[in-house]
Amino acid sequence: MAEQKRDYYEVLGVDKNADDAAIKKAYRALAKKYHPDMNPGDAEAEKKFKEASEAYAVLSDSDKRRQYDQFGHAAFDGGAGGGGFDFSGADFGDIFGDIFGDLFGGGRSRGNQYNGPMKGANIRTSVRISFEEAVFGCKKEIDLNVKETCKTCNGSGAKPGTSPETCSKCGGKGQVVFTQQSLFGTIRNVQACPECQGTGKVIKEKCADCRGTGYISMKKRYSVDIPAGIDNGQSIREPGLGEPGTNGGPRGDVLVEVIVGRHPIFQRQDFDIYSTVPVSFAVAALGGEILIDTVDGKVIYDVKPGTQTDTRVRLRGKGVPSWRDKNVRGDHYVTLVVQVPDKLKPEAKELLRQFDELTGDTLNAVKAATEPEQPAGEAKESTKEGRKKKFWK
Repeated sequence: MAEQKRDYYEVLGVDKNADDAAIKKAYRALAKKYHPDMNPGDAEAEKKFKEASEAYAVLSDSDKRRQYDQFGHAAFDGGAGGGGFDFSGADFGDIFGDIFGDLFGGGRSRGNQYNGPMKGANIRTSVRISFEEAVFGCKKEIDLNVKETCKTCNGSGAKPGTSPETCSKCGGKGQVVFTQQSLFGTIRNVQACPECQGTGKVIKEKCADCRGTGYISMKKRYSVDIPAGIDNGQSIREPGLGEPGTNGGPRGDVLVEVIVGRHPIFQRQDFDIYSTVPVSFAVAALGGEILIDTVDGKVIYDVKPGTQTDTRVRLRGKGVPSWRDKNVRGDHYVTLVVQVPDKLKPEAKELLRQFDELTGDTLNAVKAATEPEQPAGEAKESTKEGRKKKFWK
């Protein structure tokens, strides 16, 4: 049995709302710890390195991360129509350059990495929809608290009439470099400037409206398209509606988790729908038409004579549309349950007794099986007397 993969966010040790910088930082630490060159002959370290690299290859790519957030590992093993994914295509060059450059004192300079453009963080929210809305798709409105550029300072964070100044500690680079000696030689460490937090700029007089952040928080309403066939727990990505980026970077995304309500009749499994329909004894025995509720409305079904309870029938194309092609749908499976009447008029009971006599006399089956056989020509005794004689014989 194949080993079940761990959640990629769990592998890297980051929250599902982590931004690109946090994901890169987490992977860099794991890669530095478990790289095979640093752990020669350690099979467990090599396994953890490959696991972390696979997680980073997906979560560092916005499109692959969107697929993973929506479908999990099934997005890349064919379970959700993904058809598999080649994890060798990811770019790890800058990660490994940082690791071995810092570790052995060589490597390249990262320049203005810390004060360069960086994408904003993602925002997560949820929306509730009905079973039918999940089947056919719908539009929903969501309310979000988002950050918009402060109009007073035009996003600079500085008091009107002033401007951010170049950080004197890092010279505007957004990073500081220091070296130290170790067993491996000289280690060159680069970190975000503590004075400007990596921006390369400092604000001496902050804007009173945004308090130096450059943004004002406000409530906004957005319309979200829920695609047909979406299932409970899956998410929709709305690009560019998340937290603002830094230093000119793009905004993050909004991830909308869909919560599908329960249906009183229908149950769903993948793209198929299941339900149970009662059938009268007469229709089950003689055959006839019944009405079956589906997501498309009521349909007429012709029950065959002699249908037994728990018979399952298949209504092709009456299930849930595929998320890839709404014209391709699953099926609706209906279990027929024969209903036994619990209230009968005397006339109906008599007719049922007559029916039973003609179809096997099951009402007297036990009596016939327990009564002693009577010799030919001998008068039949009453049941009570016969049992008494048999008991005392």
